[in-house]
Amino acid sequence: MIRSFSYSNDVKGGFSQYTQYAVLIAFSLLSSNVVFAAKGSVQDIAEHKHLGAATCASSTCHGSTTVFPGSNVMQNEYSVWQESDKHARAFEILKQPESKAIARKLGLADATTAAICLDCHTDNVPTAQRGDKFLIADGVACEACHGGSEKWISSHTAKDATHAQNIENGMYPTDEPVARAKLCLSCHMGTADRMITHRIMGAGHPRLQFELDTFTWINPHYEIDEDYIARKGEFNGARDWALGQGVAAKNLLEQLTDSKVAWAGIFPELVLFDCHACHKTMASNSWAARPSTGLGPGVVRLNDANLLLYRHVLSLVDPAASQTLRQQTRALHGSTVQSKEATFRAANALKNSIEASLPKVSKYPFEAGSLGRVLASLVKDADAGDFSDFAGAEQAALAAQSVVSGFEAGGAIDKARADELNRLVDQLNTTVADGDRFQRARFVQSLKNLARAAPM
Repeated sequence: MIRSFSYSNDVKGGFSQYTQYAVLIAFSLLSSNVVFAAKGSVQDIAEHKHLGAATCASSTCHGSTTVFPGSNVMQNEYSVWQESDKHARAFEILKQPESKAIARKLGLADATTAAICLDCHTDNVPTAQRGDKFLIADGVACEACHGGSEKWISSHTAKDATHAQNIENGMYPTDEPVARAKLCLSCHMGTADRMITHRIMGAGHPRLQFELDTFTWINPHYEIDEDYIARKGEFNGARDWALGQGVAAKNLLEQLTDSKVAWAGIFPELVLFDCHACHKTMASNSWAARPSTGLGPGVVRLNDANLLLYRHVLSLVDPAASQTLRQQTRALHGSTVQSKEATFRAANALKNSIEASLPKVSKYPFEAGSLGRVLASLVKDADAGDFSDFAGAEQAALAAQSVVSGFEAGGAIDKARADELNRLVDQLNTTVADGDRFQRARFVQSLKNLARAAPM
């Protein structure tokens, strides 16, 4: 069996709109060996010296223009990265007029030298960790995702080299979904190491979005075949989606409870809140209640999109835990109008619940026959009014694509039905293509159309 994907750059409702300047980190696959604790993805990546993308570019290494027959890997990975991967152009983006304007508004001399830009638009490891062939202008190159190659560049090509040995030598475990999600989110959401602030957004940086399964399969430079499975384990895209939601939700809560990044003067760090809860015309009179938050009009709401979707993950894996998450999320929303201390307490309780649930999610099979229940759960909450916020609806649309891909991969639908479901997914994506024009009623109807056509 060989499995590969080729999502377009415009996948899932205007995807390119939000990634015009932002980088896409960590294109790799998952295995069944899930990691839940590490020093931190940013520190792991920078632990060993980065020798530069040129060290991977040989035609007999990863720089071939064609796939090598009989090889464990395709060996054209560098060529694919250079020709079609937005990571390769991430540094060049900083030279564009839009980037210069953002830097000017932030009081930065030059986007191509400012650390807050370089941290995500290139492989910005300390100078002492850069080898002779390292170039900052290479953008988000090989070692930005796979870790400094100082100790594995030679050994990983040996015939008897194992994946476990490569990891031991410093290669970052991008095949493990939790580790990969942490790395991706260090730029696609931000962490204490790389805080993507509201001020940066206010200066003109595009809004960030992320969903692990989708972002894994944009311009992939690998495929899942028998030798991949033998080396790294079975692939399950639905599990990718599920774990990605949990890690993203936990990441949000970690930022919210970090006193160094959660406040900016007298205001909380507003990037942690829902953009579209505030960014609408004053005359629109478009506020709508969201029952699961318990909040009234005029209250700035946390961006709980990943919390909302992770609740739907748990509705499949552990319904009791899903109900607990619902209650704790509502408590978190309520705490934000009480005090900072109450918010931190509620956020920490929720973070602990999510962390405790991740191992169970990692072991769940996410079989094709069960995935229809995710769509049913989404529809139930949609009817209750829980997708009135654009960010949550956007994540639900991304989830729907992962569910349909799971139906296909698991053999639950034939090609004709797959084509029909993908057509309905495309229709759903059009409803979340533009946050400024989002209409909840259109989204809900499209979601219901998809759910009715899906195997349940």
